[in-house]
Amino acid sequence: MANRLHVPALTFKPNMAETAQRWDAYFAGEIIDRPLVCINAPYDAALSTPGSNYHDRVFGDIDVLLDRALAAAHNTYFGGESLPYYWLSFGPDEIAVFCGAELAWSDDSGDTNWSKPCITDWAAAPTIAIDHGNALYQRMLTCYRRAAERLGGQLLLAMPDLHTNMDLVAALRGPQQLCEDLLDEPEAIDHAMCQARAVFPVLWNAVWEAGCFDEFGYLGAGTTLQCDFSCMISPPMFRRWVLPALEEEAALVGRAQYHWDGPGALVHTADLLASKGLHTMGYVPGDGAGRMIDHLDLLKRVQDGGKAVSVWGTPDELQAMHRELRPEKVLYATNVNSPAEAEALLQWFVRNT
Repeated sequence: MANRLHVPALTFKPNMAETAQRWDAYFAGEIIDRPLVCINAPYDAALSTPGSNYHDRVFGDIDVLLDRALAAAHNTYFGGESLPYYWLSFGPDEIAVFCGAELAWSDDSGDTNWSKPCITDWAAAPTIAIDHGNALYQRMLTCYRRAAERLGGQLLLAMPDLHTNMDLVAALRGPQQLCEDLLDEPEAIDHAMCQARAVFPVLWNAVWEAGCFDEFGYLGAGTTLQCDFSCMISPPMFRRWVLPALEEEAALVGRAQYHWDGPGALVHTADLLASKGLHTMGYVPGDGAGRMIDHLDLLKRVQDGGKAVSVWGTPDELQAMHRELRPEKVLYATNVNSPAEAEALLQWFVRNT
């Protein structure tokens, strides 16, 4: 297990050294006296702390956004292994926008956005690559630099929403058209995926430098990788195009968590469990598919397959799952109403591990 005893304390996480040790133990497949537990609680439940949404982060004043982040952190108890961080994401398709797509909004879409597909013909398509002069890309780097300056020693910075690999290709081409291309033009997709895979290290290194990440940082607690488009493809397609890209990304970032989105993606369970570099599987059941506790059989299968699981739920649900799951291969997350409740739940885990 790596020694991170010299990890500095943060304003909102004074026991950062102990927290880092517990994260290190988790990623080493070890346990100290209980599983990894991330619990947030308000100091004052009656105090409203404004956050920010995609629209704010794309168009708002960065200092105002950082002021809000600090205000929210002041009223949050980060219990257990919960880390105080700020997430600078501009939307699910932001990386496609960095590569030339147009960012799209709708008054009917709520707090989200998307990109308009811009590749109409693979034979005439430009190279898939980040446009370093793109206004949104430059804003992202500016925001990371300003956040590192303002939040250093107080909050950690998280990576943006990493819809890379085939999610990037789907955003640039359009999901429906890409589904047809996988059957009709597989060689063109080979070429497109080769270019898309080259985007990830460029983005990773640029954000790392702009955000002034230290040895641990939020990245040290696991970066989330994903491919939501995987629910639309077969296992052979997944093995040909997606899995090699995910393993490549995982090798670069280390300590990778996988955002496993929806029942449609379960067809790739065997391949994901056999993958290299993906440490933690964070299954999201999706609307109408129950809560995490309803999928204990899947969580056990993942643990038996050698991966850890990230699970959320109420305190009662976490306690019930703890009786079924291996403690060294699980990351629990929940919210409670007060710091006292958070500490009581942590002590319950110690007594029952």
